[in-house]
Amino acid sequence: MMLFMNSRERFFTALQHRTPDRPPLDIGATTLTSMSRNCQAALCGFLGLKGDPQPTNSGVDERILRWAGTDFRAVGGIPDLPSPFKRLISPTANVNCWGIRSELVDGQWQFTHSPLRGATVDDLSSFPWPEPRLDEQLLARWVAQAKDLRRDGRYAVIGEHPVFGVLELGCWMCGYDDFLMRLAGDHDFVREFFGRVLEIQMAVIEQYYSALGPYIDVTTCGDDFGMQTGPLISPHAFRTLVAPYFSARIKRTKELSNCLFFHHSCGSVFDLLDAIIECGVDIINPVQTSARDMQPERLKAAFGDRLAFWGAVDVQAFLPSATPEEVRRGVRSLVDVLGRDGGYVMAPGHNMQDDVPPANIAAWVEEFHRESL
Repeated sequence: MMLFMNSRERFFTALQHRTPDRPPLDIGATTLTSMSRNCQAALCGFLGLKGDPQPTNSGVDERILRWAGTDFRAVGGIPDLPSPFKRLISPTANVNCWGIRSELVDGQWQFTHSPLRGATVDDLSSFPWPEPRLDEQLLARWVAQAKDLRRDGRYAVIGEHPVFGVLELGCWMCGYDDFLMRLAGDHDFVREFFGRVLEIQMAVIEQYYSALGPYIDVTTCGDDFGMQTGPLISPHAFRTLVAPYFSARIKRTKELSNCLFFHHSCGSVFDLLDAIIECGVDIINPVQTSARDMQPERLKAAFGDRLAFWGAVDVQAFLPSATPEEVRRGVRSLVDVLGRDGGYVMAPGHNMQDDVPPANIAAWVEEFHRESL
């Protein structure tokens, strides 16, 4: 083990399932490991950080990333594609390029209209799908940022995912109840829908990773396959319906970028992890330890030689309610279990919200770096 590694060395050592000088840390580098505006403000006040925030791609103040010792910086994101749907209705309502309407309800954005609810297979042919064409100026700006980060060499560089996942889009565009019933009994519709989405995904990633690929070390991906008590669909349904499209996307992404593939799925996905690994996933996030079968010891024993874990610091119940000393013990336990023999990036198990006390974030970071010395 080296006495000291830079962030890229640390990350690649851990992802090779070898022991780095300390586990890589991600607090705030991505849109999946971020924190709310109020959480950031409270933390800055607690730390005595004054002055204007320094914006980053994830929306987290750069000063927080530096204080925490975050080993990553991210570029890119999900672009707005040309579409007849996209429009702002009011400050509290909009329609995105997929025709999904969102409204601000009690301070949270919620989907309120699914454009393909009740649709037939024939309706998919006439639906006005978004045009998979990226804005050249936006892409050039992302490439310039990625080049600067790679030239700087201090951080492992993340390319945020440029497309939504097939399963989540089905649930959003048809409604969860509608699409989950189709997954059980209308496979012709599901395959036609997934095929059309994959066609758009492939056109987008061709442009995105052809440009960003040489400068990124890992790319994120998001598609929730789990709920609190188990997977949304059976392993058989995943392998026969989702995996062909998911694996095709991953294969082409890696051909274009030669980077590691990080997949985000909330919930209990233990029963799907064999199939997810077979699709080409290298890293699973957010490691929702409060869900069924997602205990760190169980995950490490079953998949630790084939999969890396990114997350696991529970933001659902633990960080909001624990004492600082309990946080310190939890950090040590995760490093001991998931960090054993590498294969672990410590991060929050999703974005930290207003209810996370700044003292707990400070205790986490202090203990993490104390344990790493």
